[in-house]
Amino acid sequence: MSAETVEIDDGELIRRSAHDPEQFAALFDRYAKQIHLYAARRLGTQAADDIVAETFLAAFRRRGTYDTSCALARPWLYGIATTLIARHRRQEERLLRALSRTGVDPLPEALADTVTRRVTAQGREPELAGALASLPRGHRDVLLLVAWEDMSYEEVARALDISVGTVRSRLHRARKKARHVLGDEEL
Repeated sequence: MSAETVEIDDGELIRRSAHDPEQFAALFDRYAKQIHLYAARRLGTQAADDIVAETFLAAFRRRGTYDTSCALARPWLYGIATTLIARHRRQEERLLRALSRTGVDPLPEALADTVTRRVTAQGREPELAGALASLPRGHRDVLLLVAWEDMSYEEVARALDISVGTVRSRLHRARKKARHVLGDEEL
């Protein structure tokens, strides 16, 4: 990535990529690692490679529809990745249910850094995985984008194409269910 592309915001890079497709590579350089980690946590590393490739291919193909006045493409890319992950939802649920049954984490990363530190210290990671597996997909998507990717409510709303109010309610319900399953009011 050249020094010039480091200073250009995402919207401008996407606009420029219409005439110079190689400009789009800077977005890959900026976000591929983050998207890969998010997908790996959800589906495992093998599927994450595919999700990253599919995410950026879909984004490249749809770049003409991107609102280039949005300087940050991160929520847009996470939205695409989350949609692709939904297609792999059954695999994700199987991984979480296996963790719930066995207590052996088949994922390469911890579930959510802050929560996992508390839960692991109590030896309750399998219960957390079971709680995550039992959440409706939309609730799980919101919770994991906030917990793993440190996205704001507004970014999650853009990523999932839902209102900020819906983000807040889904996050509240997901946290409430996790607290109930774990019997921990501090989560």
